[in-house]
Amino acid sequence: MKRTVVLGLLSALLVFVSAPLVVTAADSVTITGEVIDTYCFALKGAKGEGHRQCAIDCVKAGIPAGLLEDGSSKVYVLLPNEPKAPVPAGVIDKMAQKLSITGKVYTVGGSQFLTVESFK
Repeated sequence: MKRTVVLGLLSALLVFVSAPLVVTAADSVTITGEVIDTYCFALKGAKGEGHRQCAIDCVKAGIPAGLLEDGSSKVYVLLPNEPKAPVPAGVIDKMAQKLSITGKVYTVGGSQFLTVESFK
């Protein structure tokens, strides 16, 4: 009996502690901002048209693309809409430019991710 109570309390604690780590948006949202490469932006604050070619090269080399939201300056790491798929090439073509991306937001710990369902 005592063991069952302890296991139940540990299970409840695990659910309570891990619950805030993953938050999934129930519906798709549209976020507008500048498409950035996360490496140069995080380390150097690099963005804008003068950084465009470097950003394209970084993303093609495997650095995650991000979306720097207008107004809030939140950064969303961009994810494909399906596993084992790349972020759409059309998004990469818009590096350092403004884009509106529709998808689902996932927050894990302090990181925010946005799936790319569509963009314009």
